[in-house]
Amino acid sequence: MTAEEQKAEGQQPIAVEGVDISPKKDEGVLKLIKKEGTGNNTPMIGDKVFVHYTGWLLDGTKFDSSRDRKDKFTFDLGKGQVIKAWDIAVATMKIGEICQIICKPEYAYGSSGSPPKIPPSATLAFEVELFDFKGEDLSEDEDGGIIRRIRVKGEGYSKPNDGAIVEIHLEGHYGDRIFDERDLRFEIGEGESQNIPPGLERALQQMEKGEECMVHLKPMYGFGTAGNEKFQIPPNAELRYEVKLKSFEKAKESWEMNLEEKLEQGAIVKDKGTLFFKEGKFKQAILQYKKIVSWLDHESGLSGENETKARALILAAHLNQAMCHLKLKDYSPALENCRKALEIDSSNEKGLFRRGEAYLSVNDFDLARADFQKVLQLYPGNKAAKVQLAACQQKVKEQHEREKKMYANMFQRLAEKDAKVEAGKVQESGTLKEDVEMKEESEEASKVAQNESEK
Repeated sequence: MTAEEQKAEGQQPIAVEGVDISPKKDEGVLKLIKKEGTGNNTPMIGDKVFVHYTGWLLDGTKFDSSRDRKDKFTFDLGKGQVIKAWDIAVATMKIGEICQIICKPEYAYGSSGSPPKIPPSATLAFEVELFDFKGEDLSEDEDGGIIRRIRVKGEGYSKPNDGAIVEIHLEGHYGDRIFDERDLRFEIGEGESQNIPPGLERALQQMEKGEECMVHLKPMYGFGTAGNEKFQIPPNAELRYEVKLKSFEKAKESWEMNLEEKLEQGAIVKDKGTLFFKEGKFKQAILQYKKIVSWLDHESGLSGENETKARALILAAHLNQAMCHLKLKDYSPALENCRKALEIDSSNEKGLFRRGEAYLSVNDFDLARADFQKVLQLYPGNKAAKVQLAACQQKVKEQHEREKKMYANMFQRLAEKDAKVEAGKVQESGTLKEDVEMKEESEEASKVAQNESEK
């Protein structure tokens, strides 16, 4: 088809022009801005971007268009979800920008093409418009609480796991103020002791060696409602961190350890959790106790001394987690940990007592009383259980008094309502009688008047 024929059918050859933006400067990706964007920010690796595009072969044949589908195209930048030319070019764009991109085969679909529309070794042209981009949400519930934006991609695919030793450089920003800048080496799971907020620890577990990124934290993933006195961070503050993961040593996964290692490490982290508990770092303590359960809970075929050690460690882990949750006023997980502990030892003194405390805290007085009574039945010398049982019985008594008063008031209101209804009926009956008498008198008066008229 000639150029004239192409033009007549609305198909024209594409002019190969633009600025070379390829990393190797081999003219593999040429970019021509057709409409300038706004602002100074451009998308980063991992950002979710929203674009419209149209693609042509160099002879002007259109092979794809999101505009024709009336549906914007979305992808994660720099993750290999699109051709190389797109990851390179879109990273240079600003919101509102429209540009033309010329892509050589090695930055597009290579020597294979993408049949049937894109032939082998095809150079392609795209018009792309960038509408929006946003950082990667790393929060478990995807609530926007931990947003990462990658400045420099890391090496490989390995990432720090729970318990890994990491070396980082960080800058913490609150508003326009840098409140924290340091090089740091610590164990994932123990960040609180180093004034590292939980959201940043979670982000570190998604990073690769050498990665440099920005992490935005909402208050609940930062220093929360307490703030941080050392750094002069007020309650409910949003934070931003600049972080580089310089190196890390992964902790052994459960499947990498034999039973002896699990038992040995279980005793170590139990002591570490107890130390955190004594320091009032209950969340960090819980993380340590959880490790014990994850390592030993599904071990099978145990016997003798190993079975006794594993059972004691798992029982202690559940009991100690329950105590931590009670301190944090998280009563539902406290009850769950007590349940698991009592599955191991149904008459365990601490398990029954702490479950009673959890029930008492959620105003389930009957169940709480039953637990404290069982503690005293099995362990008569438990003075704390006697105190809690007395408190529980007082709560039950107060509850019964409130219910008695409530029902008395309710019955009184019902009686008053019935009395009003009855009085209304009597009044209505009297009114009806008066109406009948008046009607009869009226009819009699009418008859007399009629007789007088006839006379």
